[in-house]
Amino acid sequence: MRGKISALLLVAIASATPLAAQEQTQVFRGARLLPISSAPIENGVLVVEGGKIVAVGEEGRVQIPANAVVHDVSGKVIMPGLVDTHSHIGGGDGGDRSAALHPDIRVLDAIDVRSKSIKKARAGGVTTANIMAGSGLLMSGQTAYVKLRDGRTIYDLLYCSDPLEEVCGGMKMANGTNPRGQAPMPGTRAKAAALVRTKFVEAQEYREKIRAAQGDPSKMPARNIELEALVEILDGKRVVHNHTHRHDDVLTAIRLAQEFGYRMVLHHVSDAWKIPDEIAAAGYPASIIVLDAPGGKLEAADVSMENGAALERAGVKVAFHTDDGVTDSRYFLRSAALAVRKGMSRESALRAMTLSGAEMLDLDHRVGSLDSGKDADFIVLSGDPLSVYTRIEETWIDGVKVFDLADPEDYLYAVGGIETEPVVSAANSAEMEGQ
Repeated sequence: MRGKISALLLVAIASATPLAAQEQTQVFRGARLLPISSAPIENGVLVVEGGKIVAVGEEGRVQIPANAVVHDVSGKVIMPGLVDTHSHIGGGDGGDRSAALHPDIRVLDAIDVRSKSIKKARAGGVTTANIMAGSGLLMSGQTAYVKLRDGRTIYDLLYCSDPLEEVCGGMKMANGTNPRGQAPMPGTRAKAAALVRTKFVEAQEYREKIRAAQGDPSKMPARNIELEALVEILDGKRVVHNHTHRHDDVLTAIRLAQEFGYRMVLHHVSDAWKIPDEIAAAGYPASIIVLDAPGGKLEAADVSMENGAALERAGVKVAFHTDDGVTDSRYFLRSAALAVRKGMSRESALRAMTLSGAEMLDLDHRVGSLDSGKDADFIVLSGDPLSVYTRIEETWIDGVKVFDLADPEDYLYAVGGIETEPVVSAANSAEMEGQ
């Protein structure tokens, strides 16, 4: 009995600790605030209480509570925490190669919340991430939308409260070179599209059987967890995150989404500059990657840093992602800077790092901008976010500091000198290759 009580106390203490850390109001004054949803605020004041933003505005126009802890951040810049719409931190994996599509797989069942890669991402200012499996399959499984808190279990990081009852992420799909492979993989691009189409037709038929049963257990079809996940896509509850590079593959992804009416975010879109108007006309947002080093796969040979500018001009909603470890999470802000250098507007580039990504994950009511009522997820920068000389000095999530450049251990995660992931096994390396 005593052991059981001790265990319950430990659970209670663990659960209470994050809340206790946020009980005292925090005030940040003197910084240049970049709310993203509105114009920059010079000499701003940000008030955080109970893990939420309760006030944001100019000095002299925001009331500062008497009992608050006041942080003088004069000369600094504060902006929302970065939203990475496509990441592989946490060491998770997805479906194997026993079949081309594994919609029943959940990456949340494989994420190590104590992975050093998560700490590394926080050093780069990432506060929200869409963690997913690799692109070696046409459908590698369900992604997980996570907040990079200090967590004991995956439940501490998930945005959803109950993985058994709620949709906790999107669905990772892929086309192009990566998922072709040998049987049972499709082998060709055309066959890949046919397999996806066939699976969604099965899901449509499964949904019709459920509807026809009208709640009568005796008439319900046998439970199929693969098709259940696809029905969530068809019903608009789960977003498809589609890895695609070449212009023809992008159009194939769009055709499939239009045929079955599902919501989709186009990921990578290396050839976006070739077909920006077609992407805009289809109405799907694009989460793009900015590469600043040579190498990679042949289908991404025409990737351009002008993608952001081309999509912006066409009217496409754009976000950036790391595909970590293709791009190191610590250098995520480079994406915006390089895109601006190639013609994207400063406003759109910063929005692509924050609010646009949050919208693509259906999380914009929680994060992505410095607005009263939203979660207190933000970063403190030494200067302009697009300057190569700027450092991320602090990362805050739910009003709790989770990264501090002044801390010697955190400093190592920011600059290197520490192993951030175990060696990938040979079995997983093929799956994760070319994510």
